[in-house]
Amino acid sequence: MTVKDVKEKIAKVLENNKIGTLATIEGNKPNSRYMTFFNDDLTLYTPTSKETHKTEEIEKNSNVHILLGYDGKGFGDSYVEIEGTAEIYEDQKMKNELWEDEFEHWFDGKDDPNYIILKITPSQIRLMNEKGQKPQTVTV
Repeated sequence: MTVKDVKEKIAKVLENNKIGTLATIEGNKPNSRYMTFFNDDLTLYTPTSKETHKTEEIEKNSNVHILLGYDGKGFGDSYVEIEGTAEIYEDQKMKNELWEDEFEHWFDGKDDPNYIILKITPSQIRLMNEKGQKPQTVTV
């Protein structure tokens, strides 16, 4: 399988799976939570509040790990493991693009200063369980 093939399969997993786990580091220990991810050419974006533990953790240590995919049907369900770095991304265009009406439960609109986006830039993505194939790793 070529690198291009692997990237295409990774993009398909990202496109079909929006909910996954985001792991950050707090005191040298992992801290995971479910998040909603949006993909743009293998860079991930996830909305959150500025007033969360994950934001504090990322400010101290930007290294993150993400799991996306695996729909629970059993062996052979493709998923990805993503290692990367996260940053607080306050681009208003992206905030507008990712905004959903349900966010009004937590924010006072798209311009709420607590509404931020985490931008995750992958350093490595591993495609797992691709129909019995060995794991394929792409360095980004």
